[in-house]
Amino acid sequence: MTQTTIETIRSPYDGSPVGEMPVADAAAVEAAIVAAERGYQVMRKLPRFARADILARAADILRKRRDEVVRTIAAEAGKPLYDARGEVARSLFNLTNAAAEARRFGGHEVPLDMDAGVFEYQTTTASGAKLDLSRADPDQLAAIRRRVGIARRFPIGPILAIAPFNFPLNLVLHKVAPALAVGNSVVLKPAPQTPLTSVLLAEILAEAGLPEGALSVVHCPVPLAEAMVRDDRFAMVTFTGSAKVGWHIKAIAGRKKVALELGGNGAVVVCADADLDLAATRCVRGGVVYGGQYCIGVQRILVERPVYQTFLDKLLDKVRACRVGNPMEEGVDVGPVIDEGSAKRIESWINEAKAGGARAEIGGDRDRAVIQPCVLTGTRAGMKVEDEEIFGPVLTVNPFDTFEEAVTRANDSKYGLQGGIFTRDVTRAFRAIEDWDVGGLMVNDVPIYRLDNMPFGGWKESGLGREGTLYAMEDMTDIKHLVINYA
Repeated sequence: MTQTTIETIRSPYDGSPVGEMPVADAAAVEAAIVAAERGYQVMRKLPRFARADILARAADILRKRRDEVVRTIAAEAGKPLYDARGEVARSLFNLTNAAAEARRFGGHEVPLDMDAGVFEYQTTTASGAKLDLSRADPDQLAAIRRRVGIARRFPIGPILAIAPFNFPLNLVLHKVAPALAVGNSVVLKPAPQTPLTSVLLAEILAEAGLPEGALSVVHCPVPLAEAMVRDDRFAMVTFTGSAKVGWHIKAIAGRKKVALELGGNGAVVVCADADLDLAATRCVRGGVVYGGQYCIGVQRILVERPVYQTFLDKLLDKVRACRVGNPMEEGVDVGPVIDEGSAKRIESWINEAKAGGARAEIGGDRDRAVIQPCVLTGTRAGMKVEDEEIFGPVLTVNPFDTFEEAVTRANDSKYGLQGGIFTRDVTRAFRAIEDWDVGGLMVNDVPIYRLDNMPFGGWKESGLGREGTLYAMEDMTDIKHLVINYA
């Protein structure tokens, strides 16, 4: 394997070097694919307990190396230490849950004695003779049950996993852990900004006993990544990132399976009967912490008019309390966004909204890659801060008069990942989910709420397929049906 270039990975906060990463050329990419083909042949033959034990040992090693991994995430992703620790905690659960699912994951019996007419047709002879079931004796009827159908799940082959920067460990594990749990191999292309965490994960899994070739980390330019997406040696490509890139991947992937976890512009509906302190606290947590860089982050908040000003005041107080600064310092809530180019884009969207009549109640100033948390009021459809995924620490807040109006406006988006409703009236949640096309609806919480065993994915332009350990394992396997006649 040849690696022709070494790239310095830098902190998005101050540009300081975090580490070095080899850039894979075409030969290195080819070697990784060939290794994955060999690794798959080993992985697919491993018994369940062996795959589960590897994942469980990896969790133990990660627990011991927790501080090292936390600081790597914080440094290369610009993630505040508190959130980096949270990501590692979730990753530990992801690994242990995948180990548990690996032990029990399997197929099911398919009943073959459900319909008499079908049985008569299947057993009719060429001369037309058939068994009269109305006159059959118990022994003859018992013989009908002596066909057994077993639907078994098998791994599908090498998987190409393309991961984002915002959760460089846990969102990688959403792809890698289920794939390994069912016996596939993986070629992992991490985000260009955050490859070092992926290297640490590969080291941990290798130490845990993962066979050679079962996981390769390939840090490569976009043209080589696109070549891998097109390569028929991969059985599946699983991608998390922007909608534009995700749907392009689907268009060029050919016949292989494709799973897409894409963007959103998450809406939250706050009703007059809600706990406003809870709603404001959770909206700030889900909208501006870590620079708002969550695909399920809070972006649009709709508040019932009688409590609009009260809620807004509480929200602004909590935004003011956020500490902005160096993500490597304890107590910082909001660090940089991933690079200065992203910060300039966010700043331009804020300015565009203000030019169109919106008001910045707080924040919006930029210092290099750091955006001061911003709350905008008076926004409307047609503004980028309403229509697009801002992926920054920006919240829009607007009033509504009827619940139906709120749900309609929340659903008026090309995205449909997750949403949130704060209310004490649970019937509103059931009414909302009928008309609000989202993959998950959180009641008395914000769309950022996610446990790693939940089915997770979106409607509309927010994606295709579902992540979450068991659901990804199903996507990464296929069924072979065995029928046995032992009459």
